[in-house]
Amino acid sequence: MSDLLCYHCGNVCDNKSITTDDKYFCCNGCKTVFEIFSENDLTCYYDLEQNPGAIPEEIQGKYDFLDNQQIVQKLLEFDDNNKQVVSLYIPHIHCSSCIWILENLHKLQKSIIASQVNFPKKTIRITYNSAAISLKEIVVLLSSIGYEPYISLEDYEVGKKKIDRTLIYQLAIAGFAFGNVMFLSFPEYFEVNEYWLEQYKYVFRWLMLSFSLPVVLYSAKGYFISAYKGIKSKLLNIDVPIALGVTVLFVRSVVEVVFDLGTGFFDSLTGLVFFLLIGKFFQQKTYSFLSFERDFKSYFPIAVTKITTDKKEENIQIYDVKKGDRLLIRNQELIPVDGILINGIATIDYSFVTGESLAVEKKSGDKIFAGGKQLNGIIEMEVLKTVSQSYLTQLWSNDVFNKDNVSKFKNLTDTISKRFTIFVLSVATIATVFWMLTDATKALNVFTAVLIIACPCAIALAAPFTLGNLLRILGKKKFYLKNAAVIEKMAAIDTVIFDKTGTLTTTKKNQIEYDGDELAPEEYKVLANIVKISNHPLSRMLYASLGVVENIELNTYKEYTGKGIEAAVKDRSYKVGSSTFVANSTTDQLFETAIHIGINEIYKGKFVFTNTYRPAMNTVFHQLEKGYNLSVLSGDNEGELTYLEKQLPKKVTFSFNQKPEDKLSYIQNMQEKGNKVLMVGDGLNDAGALAQSDVGISLSENINVFSPACDAILDAQKFKYIPMYLKLSKRAIQIIKYSFVLSLCYNVVGLYFAVTGQLQPVIAAILMPLSSITIVIFTTIMTNILGKQLKE
Repeated sequence: MSDLLCYHCGNVCDNKSITTDDKYFCCNGCKTVFEIFSENDLTCYYDLEQNPGAIPEEIQGKYDFLDNQQIVQKLLEFDDNNKQVVSLYIPHIHCSSCIWILENLHKLQKSIIASQVNFPKKTIRITYNSAAISLKEIVVLLSSIGYEPYISLEDYEVGKKKIDRTLIYQLAIAGFAFGNVMFLSFPEYFEVNEYWLEQYKYVFRWLMLSFSLPVVLYSAKGYFISAYKGIKSKLLNIDVPIALGVTVLFVRSVVEVVFDLGTGFFDSLTGLVFFLLIGKFFQQKTYSFLSFERDFKSYFPIAVTKITTDKKEENIQIYDVKKGDRLLIRNQELIPVDGILINGIATIDYSFVTGESLAVEKKSGDKIFAGGKQLNGIIEMEVLKTVSQSYLTQLWSNDVFNKDNVSKFKNLTDTISKRFTIFVLSVATIATVFWMLTDATKALNVFTAVLIIACPCAIALAAPFTLGNLLRILGKKKFYLKNAAVIEKMAAIDTVIFDKTGTLTTTKKNQIEYDGDELAPEEYKVLANIVKISNHPLSRMLYASLGVVENIELNTYKEYTGKGIEAAVKDRSYKVGSSTFVANSTTDQLFETAIHIGINEIYKGKFVFTNTYRPAMNTVFHQLEKGYNLSVLSGDNEGELTYLEKQLPKKVTFSFNQKPEDKLSYIQNMQEKGNKVLMVGDGLNDAGALAQSDVGISLSENINVFSPACDAILDAQKFKYIPMYLKLSKRAIQIIKYSFVLSLCYNVVGLYFAVTGQLQPVIAAILMPLSSITIVIFTTIMTNILGKQLKE
């Protein structure tokens, strides 16, 4: 039996070949690429290094400058342990087909780990294995499939991108042609029989055809390209009927002029394209004006610890960090900026950046990157550059950490968009056939008007603009959500669970008393340096109360989440944590919040905390009582159960002595019963519970503990607004439903006038973008009204 050749690249298929419809493919990559590209394009893009013939001639050698590692380093966002991350500006991104192809690059090149498109900014963020593929090869791959990046080192350094003025040029040409065609059409409009006009009307018709050519070939090319790529990717996007309408008008007009059958429809054609482009231009301006780009500088509640020149520690906001500052990074804290490790041995988890949880060891002098999490001990670093405006938020929104964020509105709009084009083409065909039999003069206008007027864009814009604007408004009120889908999930919540320590209690006003054997001054210093490393709310409170500033180097440090800390200094071992962890059984039955101390396996005593509850706690629970199931979970004992039962509604359930895994199991049990659970916790000890819940809110009180699993971060000062946030989420869903009804009414009314022959294609082109702009303005105004309910 002769060797089977790959239908796509021509290589010999092995025993693991894939067979599809009597076609053989040597690998999944070839099969995937073949499905994306046409049968005539048999160039295998799967491995450009092994198959250099896949590189088009026009780009061969064009990107050789990317062989220079100094240049590459300027472009990279992240570079460590054979993992590199780069963001590239792709001017040719313009439709859903582009997004689908670019976010499936890993199917074309196995060394690409993930790719994420930012559609409004036309950028793609690519994570790849630098040991297997270079940045140059990735850029060549993108260029080969029609998405050539725009790379300018000067623009990268100043943070600017090339401004694309193509739409302005297309609009200018279409407007110029439309005006001239209208003037040339006047004799036909008014049926003037003047000799000179009658003599030269054929010249006028050919001039109109000439003016229409650049409109169709240049001004309207975006619609043809989008329609072609959509069909190629088996997606019938909204540009398909528009491209079809323009084509029909142009072909019919050319036939009439060439065969002297009439004047054609060049006025309608040029006017149609002109007004479509005006609509697109105003849509872009509207979207830019109502930009929902989230600037974390205004409200992202993350503080970092700065070491001042006199060796004191100072909490500052992340946007106040400057190059050259010394920062203190504690156990489990996020590294907020790129820098150089100065003191300590770092064990860093970069899963926040790359999605891989394998820890990386770093020593003094090594470079460390923003987004890593310090896993063990405390380190000092010097800042190399300040964090970019949206880098942390981009990391937070990484698909690696997304829960099941399937939006029912996105599913609905996707379904409508897919079927809408088929529906429109069917209606247009049926209406055209009817008018061909009834009044053939109206048939072409009806066909074109139907294709243009019906548009699902307004439906598709309702959800993202409503949720996007509310996302921005909530952010300004210090409630920062990971993405718009969180609002949708909040609206479905029926159960709210609160952690106690650090959530219902405040870390700023607690009283702390020591009860036990007297500690030596040296032991106080060591104890302060141990709790200094931890980010547990009680550890932070105890460290602040001890007031020790002298640094003591620890030989070992190990923190057990929900239990305590083991550390050693010289020949002495220390245990700090719960009574069971420190092995003091005599206090197990005492109902109190305390940190217990043990030195060299000998119990020394405890620091007892008198909790101060947030002033708004009572109000929040009573406001939530009517519509939600309420629970309080705590790792503490039942010492304050009586007080809480008096303060909170009777329907609240309490569970104490809950380890982190117990909290997670509790939420799982609630979800198995069909409940939609919102969890409010502190982001560190509650990380598992926050991840398991349908919506996890991390309450922040000047700490740099940032859990990728949480869906939202709430400034502790805004705790009282939790009931209002939930109420607003439900109102937002109502606004989306109203927008759907408005959009549906527009399409029904528009189709009626188009089908009955009462609507000219030019008027349809004016009305189509107005519908989208109307929906955008409506949703923006309504969400702004909702936002005003959040009074300071």
